[in-house]
Amino acid sequence: MKRHFVVAFVCLLFFAICLTASPEQHEQDWSNYVRIGAYGLKGGDAQQIVDKAQASDVAGIEVDNDIPGRYESFLHPEAKLKAIHDVAEAAHKVGNHAFVYIAGTECITAHGDQVPHTMAKDHPDWLQRKITGEPAIFGGGTAFWIAKGDEDVWVSPYAPEWRKIYMERVRQIAQTGIDGIYIDIPYWMTHFEGWENSWASFDDYTVAAFKQQTGLDAKHDVKVGDFSDPAFRKWVDFRIQTFTDFLHEIDQTAKAVNPQIKTIPEIYPGIEEEAVRVGADVYSLYPVVDAIAHEYEFGSSGHMASERKPLDWFRYQVGMHSFRAFAQGKPTWILNYSWDGDKTVDKREAMKNLAMSQIMAGANFWDAPGHSMAGSNDLPTRKVIFDWIRGHEKTFYLPRSPIDPIGVYFSPETRNYYANEFIPSYRGILILLMQKHLEFQVVTPRTLQGFHGRTLVLPDVRALSSAENDWLKQFEEGGGRIIISGTDTTEVGESHNVVRFADDAGKSYNARMEKDFEHTSPEAEQSFLKALVGGDAVQVTAGPQLATSIARTTDGHVNVYFANFAGLVGGKNPVQTPQTGVEVTLTSKSQGRGFFLPFLGETQVVKGVQQGDSITFTLPAITKGAVFWYEQ
Repeated sequence: MKRHFVVAFVCLLFFAICLTASPEQHEQDWSNYVRIGAYGLKGGDAQQIVDKAQASDVAGIEVDNDIPGRYESFLHPEAKLKAIHDVAEAAHKVGNHAFVYIAGTECITAHGDQVPHTMAKDHPDWLQRKITGEPAIFGGGTAFWIAKGDEDVWVSPYAPEWRKIYMERVRQIAQTGIDGIYIDIPYWMTHFEGWENSWASFDDYTVAAFKQQTGLDAKHDVKVGDFSDPAFRKWVDFRIQTFTDFLHEIDQTAKAVNPQIKTIPEIYPGIEEEAVRVGADVYSLYPVVDAIAHEYEFGSSGHMASERKPLDWFRYQVGMHSFRAFAQGKPTWILNYSWDGDKTVDKREAMKNLAMSQIMAGANFWDAPGHSMAGSNDLPTRKVIFDWIRGHEKTFYLPRSPIDPIGVYFSPETRNYYANEFIPSYRGILILLMQKHLEFQVVTPRTLQGFHGRTLVLPDVRALSSAENDWLKQFEEGGGRIIISGTDTTEVGESHNVVRFADDAGKSYNARMEKDFEHTSPEAEQSFLKALVGGDAVQVTAGPQLATSIARTTDGHVNVYFANFAGLVGGKNPVQTPQTGVEVTLTSKSQGRGFFLPFLGETQVVKGVQQGDSITFTLPAITKGAVFWYEQ
């Protein structure tokens, strides 16, 4: 693409300013740097747990001691509260931190088929229900964590007496001095068999709350499951807001007695439609909590790292970069699973692949075996990984800020109502940019005002508020490029700064990848690529099997993070094909210094070649992953 000399000069000046400007400072603490291991807490074993954690370089000890999620301790929490106090005290003595697991709306009564008192028997009105009135009561075998004979129920967050007791338990836990409360499964029951399409809960308390807020009767005025129905959309919004408010109340209740305590929900839905069904939407939750632990499982080839195909790995990167954008500097923890007895895949390699993929995206690694939170598939390997992360934690966890990004818009409202249309386009665009090695930034309604890139892509965005449309008009009038890929719901009109692709480039590229990922190249979307402006202040030459992300960190470095998925075969081969000949070119009038840090390796100095106002670095071979940074 030819450019006028004056334009080229202005761009060079712009890039130089971007590379040297000081990024915004963010306050960080222990939660940004955790290396997580989990342990069952029975009472009397606090010192043993802390000793084990210290031995494998765990920084951030999760202990499983669920008070409100077990009916016995929901009623009588005293013994468990003492155990929590003891483990917090033991962790603090060695400079570590601990956080405790509690359930959200689930409650289990042990041997519920034999004992006279259970949650369901004592309080049937508290339970979530289908629209037909069926209560959310389950038994052993419904899920792997429910033992035979146990009663498993899901409670309505609008049951007032339950909520009062629950918040009292939160307050008591916070008083123990523990560093965090880890809330698992704060969901509407829509994920057990037979409940997936229920859009529960239609219990009396929830129906009354919806009527009070909207004036609508959820049982009669809502066309359940029909996203074209305005009343159902209100039901969707209400269900998401319910759990956002619930987590906010937990956070405020805990901090009222322990201002430093962290509130950390564990959420399995990510950016996809499941978030709308269970009502726990990580985009909505990040502002009201301190961190989120993502049990982000998806993929056509399975949930384990050992099973993933390269396309699954790229989609995983999309999810994590989205979470980091939603978090706005808050920590993103990832509770995912590397290996579960796969005899053809080395568990150590699977663990390394999972850790590498997470830290390159700026997320914190949690080592766990199979689908269990506690333990490890291989403790010696965990120690190697954790030791290495500790030695280079600033490189991965200092706040990252954009340089000259291409923005890709995540529209929560579009995802909520049109998930099946939006997600393929959104993923396709982001993977295209990762494979083309162009700097990208996930932009959301919360960060729109702070976006300073020169191109914003709308990936089949079908719902825009008047405020969003007003911003888009201002952005275009100020010279910003808007690329509309697919459906156009904007009000920007016709302009040379507005480029429309009726044939959605994101969906098109996503379809190509699904058909034949190995032989799909971003060059297939030439028209889209030619329409982009910006994104190349840092230019990377590399193959499309490397996922690249570019950012400036608060130490002043320009960083390029590489995750290599070349050669990986799910269920067969967890060892990458090394990528050679990778080059990084930056605008710089002075001979700065380049550094290269391979995953689990040592930092190497890389010499650059100066040509005019740019400098090019040829990197050593990239095996699993690596980060390059430039110091001026």
